[in-house]
Amino acid sequence: MKTILLTGASGFTGLHFIKLAMELGYKIVALSHSQLKIDGVESIQCDLRNRAELITIIDQIKFDYVVHLAAISFVAHEDVSEIYAANVLGTINLMDAIEHSPNCVEKILVASSGNIYGNAQSLPIEELHQYSPENDYAASKCAMELALQHRKNRLPIVIVRPFNYTGAGQAAHFLVPKLVNAFKKRQEVIELGNLDVARDFSDVRDLVSVYLRLLDAPNASGVYNFCRGESVSLNQIIENLTTKTNHKPKVIVNPRFVRENEVKELFGCPDKLLAEIGEFRNFSFSDTLDWMLQS
Repeated sequence: MKTILLTGASGFTGLHFIKLAMELGYKIVALSHSQLKIDGVESIQCDLRNRAELITIIDQIKFDYVVHLAAISFVAHEDVSEIYAANVLGTINLMDAIEHSPNCVEKILVASSGNIYGNAQSLPIEELHQYSPENDYAASKCAMELALQHRKNRLPIVIVRPFNYTGAGQAAHFLVPKLVNAFKKRQEVIELGNLDVARDFSDVRDLVSVYLRLLDAPNASGVYNFCRGESVSLNQIIENLTTKTNHKPKVIVNPRFVRENEVKELFGCPDKLLAEIGEFRNFSFSDTLDWMLQS
């Protein structure tokens, strides 16, 4: 039984990852801000920003793989310093603690973000596309990746850049859960920000499956986009939900939700990931919406 050291275990992605990993026979040692109570999971409370504490903890754990999901992932998070502290400093501390631990780690998978590409001049976006962050969340992920560059020759790091993904259990302040919840409650009015946007949406169940398949892929290295390779507009999502629920709310723009420098359209090229592990897109976006509506 292989052991995975998992950060961000209590988050949306982390909980889905734990479920699938345990079904596949992995043992999970979870580092989390809060104590997890999941049968079969060893949970350790830890603050990745506390370097000394982290080094002490990592030295006492035996593991084969690391999956680093811990991050502040909400673009509109109000405290910018917390974004950089969690996403950059936390990652550096974790990598350095792993490097100095007695473990001979086989692979370290780090979650970055497709947001780093910003308003790309050409679509779909491939992994070699230059950074062009449009917000502090994206900039923090760029800084994180740069901090990993000179550690790659000492640690077996694989970076995955997920584009937008969603699913049951995602926090309600994210766009798709917000819309799904509004339709489930049959709200008469929905307040949104920028309406003229389109994103490459995937299912969180496909994402966690990809993470585990990359751990098991002996030649996986470098950076991979996780994406479907096509965009879905906000209006298409609303129309899809209207059809599924037979409910048509009034949609209005609330200036408080409008972001400056909003990325209008973003979708990636999944070819490198497909070449590495084969087809991974098991759920359509319509499947994902059905799952969320039924949850």
